[in-house]
Order: sequence, then structure tokens, then C-alpha cells
Amino acid sequence: MTPLSAADAVSPAIQRTKTFLFAPFKWGTFLKLSLVAVLTEGLSGNSNYSGGGGHGSRNGPEVYSPFHLSPEWIAAIVAALLLAMLLGFLVFYLITRLRFAFFHCLIHNTKEIGPGWQLYRAQAGRFFRLSVVVGLCFVVVLVLVALPFAAGFWRLWSESRAGGQLDIGLFLSLFLPLIPIILLLVLTAFAADLILRDLMMPHFALDNATAGEAWAAVWTRIKREKGPFVLYAVLRVVLPVAATIAVVIVFIIPVLIFGLAVAGIEAGIHSAIEGAPGILAVGGMVLEGLVGAVAFAIALLAVLCVGGPLSTAIRQYALVFYGGRYPALGDILYPPAAA
Repeated sequence: MTPLSAADAVSPAIQRTKTFLFAPFKWGTFLKLSLVAVLTEGLSGNSNYSGGGGHGSRNGPEVYSPFHLSPEWIAAIVAALLLAMLLGFLVFYLITRLRFAFFHCLIHNTKEIGPGWQLYRAQAGRFFRLSVVVGLCFVVVLVLVALPFAAGFWRLWSESRAGGQLDIGLFLSLFLPLIPIILLLVLTAFAADLILRDLMMPHFALDNATAGEAWAAVWTRIKREKGPFVLYAVLRVVLPVAATIAVVIVFIIPVLIFGLAVAGIEAGIHSAIEGAPGILAVGGMVLEGLVGAVAFAIALLAVLCVGGPLSTAIRQYALVFYGGRYPALGDILYPPAAA
């Protein structure tokens, strides 16, 4: 396969997406593949969790302190956190297995998920462990970066509670230096995700490579073509963002109309059964639930119809670009002509 520039790889990726999802077109197959694409690509971003909603500015006995919990509550919270972590690791492992299965579907243009799920079991396990290690290292770096600022924000929070107002000057002096650090961390996380899933994962799957072998192969190619890889990383961000903006512009009015229609129907049913006798009230609640379920099904169908092709095109773009620089992948995507 001839190496393509980051810009030239866009058109073949779109063409492969059309062939994969729509030739031939079957609703059941399309929805299945779209669901897999949304799960594997839609969960690849970094999730930002903020747990600051429980801190108010009120003073009084109704504000509970986490340091006054009973041992039973502490044990229950610790157990719940451990269970949540285990479930999170399990879901992440299943998503990793599904990514390898979807990779198999895309490179061989097959619609069956099962063969890739079984074929790359060992490779997916190694890739999962590598991803966990990289994620834990990132968390450690994040904690080390946050430690110098933690004391200042704690003092700011304590003073704002005692004085009843926020010291804007102190807040800006703490927050402004964080902006470049946050941007650097976001870029680092994106680069790590791109290198792992777009570049190293094919070596895990096709070469049965270890983490060191996959990284060595990727780094050799990056050093050889720094400019094309940098441009690919830029377009890898710009193209999904541009596609998402276009989808929002096209569908924002239909979505608003649909949401208002559903809300109006639900409000009409609720007002109709308000004060009604028992059997009518139960029937009305069932009807409300049915309308909500139908609305959710329609929304899910819309997400799959739009997000499935977009997510598939993103992965096809990564494969087409790197396939020109990795012969084992490129020869599968575009088999060489027989002599």
C-alpha cells in the first residue's frame, strides 16, 4: 500500500466506511456495527469527573463533615468504591476486547464480531494491561502536579467559608498558572491515546507484539516521518470536531422540535390523569412510561445512525493512514495485485 498523507487518507477512509456499512445495506447489521463503533470510539475520550457539587457555602448544623462518619459508613463507602473500580476495570476490559474485534472487522471488511473477539483474546489482554499501567501513571503524574496547588485551594475554600465570600485575587493567582498545565496534560493524554490505539494496537494484533516491540516499531516510523505524523495528529482532532459541529448544526432544530413534542405529550398525559381515580391514574403512568421508552428508542436510533458512521470513519482513517507505513496492515487493507 502506498503511504498517504494525512489529508489524502481522508477520502479512502470515507470510501471504506461506505463499503463497510452500506454495501450491502441491512438494518440489523448496520445497527449492530454502529453500536460497536459508538462503544469503542465514543468511550475512548478522557472522562473528566467533578465531585464538587456537595460543598455549599452555608454554615450551620445541616452541613455534614466527611470526618464524622461512623466506621460502618466508612466501610460501606470503601466497599462501594472498590466494587465500582472492579466494575470499571471489567467494562474497560470488555471494551478493549471489542476494539480488537472491531479492528478485525474493519481490516477484513467482515461484519462478524465473533471471530475477532476470539482471535485476539491474548493480544487484547496484554493491551488492556498496558493501557491500565499508562492510565495509572497518568493519574500519579496528575496527583503530583496537583499537590503544590492543593494547599492554596484548601486555604481559599476555608477562608471563603469563614468570610462568606470568595477572594477573587487569590483564586486567579491559583487558577491562572493551572491553565497551561491543564492544556499540557490534555495534550499528553490525547497523544498517549492516539499512540496506543491508532499506532501500537495494530502491532499487538497482527504481529502479536509486546508493548516494547510495538512502541519500538511505532517510534521508528514517527522519527522517520515527523511531519506527516504531526499533521495526522492535528487532523485526528480537527476532523471529528468539525464533523460533530456539522451534525449539531444540521440536527439541532429537529432535536429541539422532537424534545418539545415529547415534553408536550408527557405534560398533556400528566395533566389529564391528575386527580383521576386509581385505575386511570395507573393507566396514565403506564402511558407516560411507554411514551418515554419510545422517545428513548428513537433517540438511540438517531445516535446510532449518525454516530456509527462517524465513529467508523475515525477508525478507518487511522487504519488507512498507518497502513501505508506498516506493510502488514496495508497489505490486508489493500491486497497487492496478483502477478
